[in-house]
Amino acid sequence: MSTKKYLVVSPHESEFPNPITFRKGDSLVVGEEYEGAEEWDNWFFCSSPGQEPGWVPGQVIERLGNSVGRALDDYTARELNVLAGELLMGKRMLNGWLWCEKSTSKESGWVPLENLEEAAE
Repeated sequence: MSTKKYLVVSPHESEFPNPITFRKGDSLVVGEEYEGAEEWDNWFFCSSPGQEPGWVPGQVIERLGNSVGRALDDYTARELNVLAGELLMGKRMLNGWLWCEKSTSKESGWVPLENLEEAAE
């Protein structure tokens, strides 16, 4: 995905101050699949040694057994706190979320797509 500009239309604040973060090849314990009202498919509640558990997109998990997995990529579940009206640079879209960077501070993290609209060039 090429980088695109997005406008925040609805604020978002993370509820997870210590997001799961791991490196490619790290071991994962893969738990339940997300089943909320939002259409955020293919998210799994995972844990990794030394980390608090968190939600991980299925695309970065190599399934090795029932609840055993390995990271296919480096990943962090860090969410970006944003306010309506902020301009973001969107870099990677996964399962209803977009990895964004703030244009003013270079702070980055995941933001739900439903809180954004593509900005006019």
